[in-house]
Amino acid sequence: MNIDWHSSSLTRSTIVDKDYKNTQNVHRFMVNECGPDFRFDREFMAWIRNDVPKNLGDVVDEWKRRHPF
Repeated sequence: MNIDWHSSSLTRSTIVDKDYKNTQNVHRFMVNECGPDFRFDREFMAWIRNDVPKNLGDVVDEWKRRHPF
């Protein structure tokens, strides 16, 4: 199932597939889950797209692990 990263309703269980995009929709989801200090950086974006199966819950958890404050 292809996800429209621009407009689909995203949840922690949304699978990060090969067509994943860092869209404003994803950014809104991440800010909602991680707080207003959430930012994408190159290292984190590379981790998201590293071909290891994950869902957005894993992405949220990893960002929080990297930014424990």
